[in-house]
Amino acid sequence: MNNNSYLVPANSKKGTLILNVFLPFDLILFGSGIVTTLLLIALLPNTNVLLVVGACLPAMITGLLVLPIPNYHNVRTALTSIIKFYTERRMYIWKGWCFYERFVNEAKKQSK
Repeated sequence: MNNNSYLVPANSKKGTLILNVFLPFDLILFGSGIVTTLLLIALLPNTNVLLVVGACLPAMITGLLVLPIPNYHNVRTALTSIIKFYTERRMYIWKGWCFYERFVNEAKKQSK
């Protein structure tokens, strides 16, 4: 192995995360969902099942958003990528091999 090369381990990003899974924003988001749920449970009457389920929704929704999934950091980043894909303008510039090869050959001919 060459001394000038450096291999980055596949899990190097995990060392910068909290508990090797969460970004600080993820914990703030989930914490705010839990605090909101606790306040709703304390303030709303617990007589109706729908009110109790509704009071628990902020914690469940934020918990699902910070749930880790494969190929993405979590559900929140996957949803962000999907929204950006469908809403932002994309421009694909193709510089194909045939154009590039012709361009290089013409440059060589001109330099001779």
